[in-house]
Amino acid sequence: MANKAYRPTAVITHWLIAVSIFFLFISSWWMLALPLPGPEFQFRAFPFQLHKNLGITLVFLLFLLLYVRLRHRPVPEQSPAMKPWMHKLAAIDHVILYLVIFACCISGYISSSFSGWGTTLWWTVDLYHWGWEDEDLNMLFSDIHLWTCWALLGLIAVHISGAIYHAFGNDGIVRRMLRL
Repeated sequence: MANKAYRPTAVITHWLIAVSIFFLFISSWWMLALPLPGPEFQFRAFPFQLHKNLGITLVFLLFLLLYVRLRHRPVPEQSPAMKPWMHKLAAIDHVILYLVIFACCISGYISSSFSGWGTTLWWTVDLYHWGWEDEDLNMLFSDIHLWTCWALLGLIAVHISGAIYHAFGNDGIVRRMLRL
């Protein structure tokens, strides 16, 4: 069974990504509900920086997960409940999920670079500000960010539905992602 389990790094990174995405959705609704910044309303900068920092970190976590998954591929679960088309569907789901997560993060970062606000990674490193203040480009990438996030939410629903299906089927698929 040891060769069928996912590496602890993959499991931990998977769950860090899941929790990060959940927090990013919650924080986006929170930060957008705050009043617009002004001379007396500077507190809005913290949630935006936190959101951007987590999004940038998410890209690094995604690359780590991809590295671990591609370098240490577990043997596919041999279960009569897992049909060949299910393996293909799961692979397609994961590829699209990874691409959309990446698109969400990159479009958010690009939008931010055209907002006129810089990004300091975890309040220690000022990231290169390659954009300029341009409301039209900011809105374009902000819209792309919004729609890729909605697509991500739909893909997460599909992903969780698949996990629930496998959990109720008790075919060992979910158990592999819960073990360290």
